[in-house]
Amino acid sequence: MDIERIIQCIKQGDEILFNCLFFFSCPQNLAIVLMRFIRTGVKCRLLRVSLHTLRILSRDKKILGPLVTDQALLTLAKLAGLTTGDASDEASDPDSDFYDNIIASLTEAKVLQCPADEEASDQYEDVQFYELRLMFLITALRPELSNQLQREGGVSLLTAALENCLEVQWKDHNEYVLDPAAPPISLDASQRIIEILKILFSITYSTHRQEPSDDDAAIYRHLVATLRLCLMRKCVFHTVNLLSALPLQCLDVLLTVPLEPSSEQCQGVNMDCVKTLLMFMERRLESGDKVKEKLTPVLNLLTESCRAHRETRHYIRKHILPPLRDVSQRPEEGNTVKNRLIRLMTHLDTDLKHCAADLIFVLCKENVRRFVKYTGYGNAAGLLATKGLLGGQGPRTSSSGPWYSSDSDSDTEEYRQVRDRINPVTGRVEAEQPNPMEGMTEEEKEEEARRLIMLFNKLSRSVTQPVGVDSEGKLVPVLGLRGNSLTEEGKSESESDNDAGEN
Repeated sequence: MDIERIIQCIKQGDEILFNCLFFFSCPQNLAIVLMRFIRTGVKCRLLRVSLHTLRILSRDKKILGPLVTDQALLTLAKLAGLTTGDASDEASDPDSDFYDNIIASLTEAKVLQCPADEEASDQYEDVQFYELRLMFLITALRPELSNQLQREGGVSLLTAALENCLEVQWKDHNEYVLDPAAPPISLDASQRIIEILKILFSITYSTHRQEPSDDDAAIYRHLVATLRLCLMRKCVFHTVNLLSALPLQCLDVLLTVPLEPSSEQCQGVNMDCVKTLLMFMERRLESGDKVKEKLTPVLNLLTESCRAHRETRHYIRKHILPPLRDVSQRPEEGNTVKNRLIRLMTHLDTDLKHCAADLIFVLCKENVRRFVKYTGYGNAAGLLATKGLLGGQGPRTSSSGPWYSSDSDSDTEEYRQVRDRINPVTGRVEAEQPNPMEGMTEEEKEEEARRLIMLFNKLSRSVTQPVGVDSEGKLVPVLGLRGNSLTEEGKSESESDNDAGEN
C-alpha cells in the first residue's frame, strides 16, 4: 500500500478515493493512513471526517495498534488542546510526563466554567464530556494518577463540577433548595454527571474503611450532601456505587435534613434518601438481569447504614421484615422483597448470597434465633457457618461490633398459635405426618425396633474413616499418615482396627 500517494490524493480533495478507501480498505491499514494524514497538519474539512472515522474505528479492539502508540496519542492530544509543543519531539522521550500533563490540564478551573454564549456553551459541554470521560479512563487505569488527583484537591473540584451540572442552590453548607417544579436533568448534563461520579469513585473507593481527617470528613460530607440531590433527581445507579465507597461516618448527611410535610420519616428522622435506595433495590430485584453487578453495591450500602443508624434499620425492617403472621409458605416463596432476598441467600454466587443474607441478619440485630425464625434454618445455614454461629449464639455483644438496643421482637398472635408446629429448617408449618407405628401390633413394633438397632450397628461399623493428604496429594486414611507419607505399618494398623470392629 502506497501510503504517501494516498495521502497526496486526499490532500488534493479526492473524496472518491477517500470513500473507497473507507469501504474497501483493511481497517488497520486505514487507521495507519488516517494517522499519517492527520500528522501532516493539513487544515481542511477532511480532517474532521478523518477524526470521526478514527473514532468509529477505535471501537474495534483488533485495530487499536496504530492508535495507541506514543506518537499517535500525543498527536490526538495536541489536536484536542490537551498538550502543546511538537508531538514528535515529546514522543521521542521515553520518560515523557504525557499522562501527568493531561491530568494537570483536565483539573484546571475551565472544567467548572462555561462560556456565556449559548452556542459556544453547547460546544464546550460536548468537549467537557469527553474531557471527563478521558479523566475517568486515566484514573481507572493509572492508580498512581488517581491518588495524585485525590491529593491535589480532586474531590472538591469534581464536587463543584457536579454542583454545576445539577444547578444546586444551597441554603447553607450542606443543605440545598429542592424545587419540586424543577425540569428534569437534560441528557447532556446527565452524561456529564455520570462521568463525574465514575471519576469520584475511582479516586475515593479506597477510603471506605479509613478514618478521614477533620478536613477530609468535611469535604466528603459536602460531597454526600450533593449526592443526596443526585438521589432526589433520580441519578441513582452511579450515586449508589459512590456512596458505598465513601467513609461510612460521613453518610449521616443523608439523614440530617429537616423534615418536610411530604417527607418519609422514622422516629423524627428524614428517610427520603433511604426510601429512594429501597425502591432502587426493589427494581433491581425485579429485573433479574446482571443481578450481582446491580444489587451488590446497594445491598452493602443498606447493610452498613442499618448497622450505623438505628432509625434506618427500623425503617428498612418495617418494609422488608414485617411481623410474621402467615407461615404456611416457605420464607423464599412469594414475590415480596423479603421472599426475593431470601431466595438470593442460596444463590450460586457466594458474594451475592452473603450480601443478601447479611442485610437480613443485620435487620434481625444479628440475633441467630430471630434470623432463623424469618428465613428458616436451611436458608440461614450458609451465613451462620461463615460467621461461626451454627451453634446458635445470640446477638453480637463485642465492643468492636455494632450496638443494638434490647427492644424485644414480640411475636404476633397468629405466629404464637402455630409456633410449635413450625419446621425450623423450612421455616413454615408442615402438614402433620402419619404415625409410622399406627396399626402395628406389639410384636411388630419389637421387630421394627430390632431391625433399627441392627441398621445402627452396621452404620457405626462402616462409618467413613477420616482421611488426609499424603506427599503425593492423594487422599489416605489419617491413621496411615506418618510424616506426610503412608507407611505399611500404618496400613496394617488401619486394617487391624477395621477387623476388630467387624469382630
